[in-house]
Amino acid sequence: MSEILVLGATGKTGRRVVRRLREDGHRVRAASRSGEVRFDWTDRDTWKPALSGVNAVYLVAPDDPGPVSDFVAMAPAVRYVVLSGRGLDKVGPDFGAGMAAAEQEVRKSGAEWTILRANNFNQNFDEDLWLEPLRAGRLALPIGETPEPFIDVEDVADVAAEVLARGGHGGLVYDLSGPRGLSFREAVEIMAGAAGRSIDYVELTPEAYRAELAASGYPEAAIAALDALFALHRAGHTAVPADGVSRVLGREPRPFEEYAKRVAASGVWSGTP
Repeated sequence: MSEILVLGATGKTGRRVVRRLREDGHRVRAASRSGEVRFDWTDRDTWKPALSGVNAVYLVAPDDPGPVSDFVAMAPAVRYVVLSGRGLDKVGPDFGAGMAAAEQEVRKSGAEWTILRANNFNQNFDEDLWLEPLRAGRLALPIGETPEPFIDVEDVADVAAEVLARGGHGGLVYDLSGPRGLSFREAVEIMAGAAGRSIDYVELTPEAYRAELAASGYPEAAIAALDALFALHRAGHTAVPADGVSRVLGREPRPFEEYAKRVAASGVWSGTP
């Protein structure tokens, strides 16, 4: 029986995709540097064992686009489901080079492919980028009132698992978003209300944002990437809700308020200890 290879299997989307596929009875090869199956983009000796015998791959690309071409060439007969970013074709070279390479390589590989282009994840607020600022009571960004239809990673995982398991989505690009656009200020207000505490949103100029990132120790490449990402958002390229979730799953995506209520109950935004 063939297996589905899930890269980034300990990450935000990967671990959820693994769980859904296994709950649905599929054989899954959960691969990452620290997962059940060792996979490291910088160690090519780990690629072939991970790919052997699989019929589908959930491709979460590395930041460095360099290895992607050789990886895809190693398995041209599998189905690829690529996690990418919404508006990637408009963001420029400083952000998402690995995702852009993954899109390009699967398109020209001759393999069956599907691309999932997601808006900002809700979970960036509790698992990643913006958690510590929220815990400290201040999130400062250069975005203004441009709306962002944040998407719950649970919805991304539902879509990815469905496409990986069922097929029938070859050659399609799905934009994945939440049901409505929210400004970051509105999102912070919703999270603060759910957590029952005060959290400030502060609007920065792009220059001030870059300076704050540098003062916090971010490397120059990360600063350039985030600067490019927010320029994309300010231009409105990701502002309008997309229909990818409903097209694949036949239901509407989860609302941000549901996410905020669920996460606030865990206490994660209750403040810095």
